[in-house]
Amino acid sequence: MSAAPTRSDAKPGRTAAPAASSTSVRVELLLLAVAIAGVSLSAPLIAATAAPALAIAFWRNAMAVGALTPFALWRHRAELRGVGRHTALLAVAAGALLAVHFGVWLPSLRMTSVASSTALVTTTPIWTTLLLRLRGHRPPALVWAGTALAFLGVLMLTGVDLSLSPRALAGDVLALAGGMAGAGYVLLGAEVRRTVSTVTYTYLCYATTTVLLLAACLVGGVRLGGYDGETWLKLALLTVAAQLLGHSLMNRVVKGLGPSVTSTAILLETPGAALIAALWLDQRPPVVAYPALAVIMAGLALVIMGDRKRKPVTPETGV
Repeated sequence: MSAAPTRSDAKPGRTAAPAASSTSVRVELLLLAVAIAGVSLSAPLIAATAAPALAIAFWRNAMAVGALTPFALWRHRAELRGVGRHTALLAVAAGALLAVHFGVWLPSLRMTSVASSTALVTTTPIWTTLLLRLRGHRPPALVWAGTALAFLGVLMLTGVDLSLSPRALAGDVLALAGGMAGAGYVLLGAEVRRTVSTVTYTYLCYATTTVLLLAACLVGGVRLGGYDGETWLKLALLTVAAQLLGHSLMNRVVKGLGPSVTSTAILLETPGAALIAALWLDQRPPVVAYPALAVIMAGLALVIMGDRKRKPVTPETGV
């Protein structure tokens, strides 16, 4: 799923610094590659973890909150205390949508292929564009062209999975719903991030997600403990790789590389997850699914490129 929304730290009226040295650029590109590897590991790792999907979603967020708590309370205590009611409600709503995102996407990884699930859940930019249009924004033609192309890829992919089994198609639907929930999450997050730092917003959002997923697990009778050591290790690795390391490094490099490069690079999560699943889980989608994956990625790339040409800053996406 997806990274916390970010914004540039540049101040209005401040002239840009001289071009960064080639060494600095190489370092940032290396950090971005590590971040993409981290989020790409998410879907295959979830599919290989012997724990209920909702439990994985809960522990992924709970462990992240645990890791963020000392830093948030030490460095951002004053900001946390000063968050207004309206802003806090938006952060809670974003956390609720993130809980829905995880709650529907993670089960889909057990129902359809990792490649299909990841491609469909990363359609978040499409739904973000449509929601912005409903709010009065007018996306450029390139965005609509990318949206149409990505939808064509979705239809191709779901058609392939329908031919395989109804279960695979149901997994596609859940992953698509996860992408929709992710769109609401990033839009609300972008609103909160106008006045709140990344750490404070992420802490409030993840805490809300954790509480709601815990409630869902308790109501549904989902087993939250009693796992073997290997499962706990995978849960910890998932938290570090995807939730903390991957998203944190993206937030780190977006200032130097820019939001366009960073957001477009996130699309590499789909082939990255598919490659890891093929090598580690021996999970290879049918050959006819690959053209659909390529069409979805091409459409998403057009959406992001067109969206970045607009003046207002829109939220970043990501697993």
